[in-house]
Amino acid sequence: MGSLAAVLRHPDDLYPLLKLKMASRQAEKQIPSEPHWAFCYSMLHKVSRSFALVIQQLGTDLRNAVCIFYLVLRALDTVEDDTSIPTDVKVPILIAFHRHVYDREWHFSCGTKEYKVLMDQFHHVSTAFLELGKGYQDAIEDITKRMGAGMAKFICKEVESIDDYDEYCYYVAGLVGLGLSKLFYASGTEDLAPDSLSNSMGLFLQKTNIIRDYLEDINEIPKCRMFWPREIWSKYVNKLEDLKYEENSDKAVQCLNDMVTNALMHVEDCLKYMSVLRDHAIFRFCAIPQIMAIGTLALCYNNIEVFRGVVKMRRGLTAKVIDRTNNMTDVYLAFYDFSNILKPKINKNDPNATKTLSRVEAIQKACMDSGVLNKRKSYIIQSGLRYSSTMIVIFFIILAIIFSYLSSTRASK
Repeated sequence: MGSLAAVLRHPDDLYPLLKLKMASRQAEKQIPSEPHWAFCYSMLHKVSRSFALVIQQLGTDLRNAVCIFYLVLRALDTVEDDTSIPTDVKVPILIAFHRHVYDREWHFSCGTKEYKVLMDQFHHVSTAFLELGKGYQDAIEDITKRMGAGMAKFICKEVESIDDYDEYCYYVAGLVGLGLSKLFYASGTEDLAPDSLSNSMGLFLQKTNIIRDYLEDINEIPKCRMFWPREIWSKYVNKLEDLKYEENSDKAVQCLNDMVTNALMHVEDCLKYMSVLRDHAIFRFCAIPQIMAIGTLALCYNNIEVFRGVVKMRRGLTAKVIDRTNNMTDVYLAFYDFSNILKPKINKNDPNATKTLSRVEAIQKACMDSGVLNKRKSYIIQSGLRYSSTMIVIFFIILAIIFSYLSSTRASK
């Protein structure tokens, strides 16, 4: 009912939602027949449906390399995330993980749900990895080795300073950006991007996730996970978990705004990185998550609900982003629009208001300097609800067809 209400409020979400659904089903039909590749692509759909969708547009060799790169790092992350694994067991696994990808027999039981399946049957990932070209293998091994060492370092170290925060995000996400740039280069379709820009691409996504996932991470059992840097949160509360308590709501929002402001510093680098990509499929692969990140930050900023539950973009808007992101004009327009959503939420009494406003205006200037903002209407910011009679009729016809199909299916059973 929640999804239905959202579509009724935003009827122009319906068509992109239907396209996304059909594309998702088509992607599932394209899963290879070989057992190890079938496992890898099936697992990819389970651990990240949206990611599985955007990589389907990549060329076959690059798509396979990115799929395995993602699953290897997802497995590494599963080891790091499992707070039930003793430190003396976890650290050696993280440090040696880059060697395990060459071992068809290696597996390690940890994690939950689909992540446990991934770890229990990791031999399928190793088998697929060994079929990749050497350039792809070398890039994946190098990034896995560096990431595992960085994760091991922060198992025994808390995120104290903002420098620590940037270093941690570099290990778990900046290196992903560097690795993807290496894979793009190895495919022969892109030049090798500067490490600084690749790092910013990863940091912007990771910091967005850390902000959005505060409540999930702080409530982790048996041990909470704390990635917000003490240098920021200690300005507002005595303990990081205090942010979730209602009596600290004002301070929590100020701390949240501080975190969002920190994340926004990476946007201009991200725009530079995307602006020089040549391959359309690689461009979409990179641009869609970045637009989702700026949209998520616009929703999270000054929003106490970050400490009460889950804050995320509505599914219909996500479908629009996936459907309509095809070139830098789309990217500049989306970043400009989402920054326009965030800008009016800046409270002049917020301790970081001046810094936040400066960063938002810098983003808007970069978008305006592109000279393309007047070429297309916004699908993100709309002047009002537009319920055309045609749209409403089509919507209810589709509902009737779906209801009829479900009814006939139940009757046949």
